[in-house]
Amino acid sequence: MSRPPVVPPAGSASSGGQYPLSAVAHQPELTLALALLAVAPALGGVLIRGDRGAAKSTAARGLAALLPPLAGGQAAPFVNLPLGASEERVVGSLDLDAALRGEARLKAGLMVAAHGGVLYIDEVNLLPDHLVDVLLDAAAMGVHRVQRDGLNVEQAARFALVGSMNPEEGGLRPQFLDRFGLCVDVQAPRDPAARAEIMRRRMEFESDPAGFQARWQPQEQALQGRISRARDRLGAVALPDPLLTVIAQLSGEAGVRSLRADLVLLRAAQALAALEERTTVEEPDLHRVAPLVLNHRRDPRLPPPPSPPPPEPTTPPPAAGQEDGGPSDEASSPGSSNGKGPEHVLPPTPGARPLLLGTARVSGRHAGEEARGRVVRSAPDPQATVLAMPDTLRAAVLRGGGQPFDLRQEDFHAPVLEERRGRRVLFVADASGSMGVQGRVGAVKGAMLAVLEEQTRRDRVALITFRATGATLALDWTTDAARAEAAIAAAPTGGRTPLAHALVLAREVLQAQPGAELVLFTDGRANVGLSPGGEAWAEALAAAGQLRGHSALVVDTEAGHLRLGRARALAEALGASCQPLLPADVGVL
Repeated sequence: MSRPPVVPPAGSASSGGQYPLSAVAHQPELTLALALLAVAPALGGVLIRGDRGAAKSTAARGLAALLPPLAGGQAAPFVNLPLGASEERVVGSLDLDAALRGEARLKAGLMVAAHGGVLYIDEVNLLPDHLVDVLLDAAAMGVHRVQRDGLNVEQAARFALVGSMNPEEGGLRPQFLDRFGLCVDVQAPRDPAARAEIMRRRMEFESDPAGFQARWQPQEQALQGRISRARDRLGAVALPDPLLTVIAQLSGEAGVRSLRADLVLLRAAQALAALEERTTVEEPDLHRVAPLVLNHRRDPRLPPPPSPPPPEPTTPPPAAGQEDGGPSDEASSPGSSNGKGPEHVLPPTPGARPLLLGTARVSGRHAGEEARGRVVRSAPDPQATVLAMPDTLRAAVLRGGGQPFDLRQEDFHAPVLEERRGRRVLFVADASGSMGVQGRVGAVKGAMLAVLEEQTRRDRVALITFRATGATLALDWTTDAARAEAAIAAAPTGGRTPLAHALVLAREVLQAQPGAELVLFTDGRANVGLSPGGEAWAEALAAAGQLRGHSALVVDTEAGHLRLGRARALAEALGASCQPLLPADVGVL
């Protein structure tokens, strides 16, 4: 069976010159992770997370040049999986061109093309979940099966899977993070000398690729030799039984519940020992590879370390800006100074009303599904695996000029589906001292966590908290529900109520996400102005008016017998709906 076209392998003549992996500067963890994967592809792949320009794709391409050649001396392939690739293109499908001739034949997918080499996925966090699942299965098992269109075929698919992503564009679900054997967080160095060295090497490569490769050839050959010898030695590497307890302790301390982590930690330590030309794993090997295996699996919901106690105040809190008509944050936080009382991290509590969000969820969607809608048109696609039959037949008829026609691959049209986006929700939560003392902040956290329980892979949330003298973006836009849950649970409480500051920051954050919905938790009792001597409530109303036009919900957290109703006034300024935090029959502690 012929292979489909692939990207030229790293280091080949047709690649235009490949940047050597050994020349990637100041990324030792990345080089180590890729070397371990080259020794033991069964680790399940490497996920590279980092900012743009941090050598993610350069390093992935360099890995293929270090892998053993295929049978017949052909260089190990490097296959770059396009972000918009369909499942049929990835795993293979019925060859429609052969089917039109009456033959039932499999058209090989990209996984077969990558056999023996590297399959690279840039922006893997944007790939549909079901494709990530298929790729990770094949990377771990070394085979993939195609059972569709009357075909039942099993093919070898042993490849080194490398995925890269920019966390700013969303994360992977925890179940997929767990399936990646190793993970490296990379970023461009801040040290001027290190950055200068990176630029110097890049300029040398661009000006003379062949000369640069020749200069680094000894290092490349040495690394390639180490990997080749390690692959041969790997099966003989033993792990002493007492080290199994060390593995279990490392996983347990990281809060990792998956047993896959323990197995990957064992295999990664064996690969490291093999790289260092040893036949027995030592305890330092486990500690060396543990960050690569455990950091992306670490439970983000583990309680944070306790905050140090605040210093004792020397002056009483200022009286300026004190809100009339209700308990002040200073009064409810004894010992506060300059508007900043002692911090407390209070746990979420159930009992809040379900939030009546205005952003409708896409009908028929479930967690893990692609956010794709109805067919809106068709487009010519000679490689189509799903046909838009009316347009395909129409193209054949027009080509034949009204005469009897035969259906050819050039007539194929594929359906184009409507793209749909997930929900975007910005939580803005009052975390002042009075919210904590009266127990309301726990209900606020519980209400936000209830929204996260329904979050799908394309939904994004962000969190602003306001307390003391300002507002903080505690969580930037993310699709990672576990990360969001951790940020909500860890939000501290204490100090005064800078409501206007929060609304100004919310306006900046919403500008980056058109169509996002604002959910504001407040009782409206502002007592910190934007400027010294400013009237806090008037400034909060003005800031709310500047947000008018954004989809918004105000959740009224006011409690007690004396109520000012300012949350409803804020909702009117925002042009938003308003709902109480708690049902009428539920009291507040």
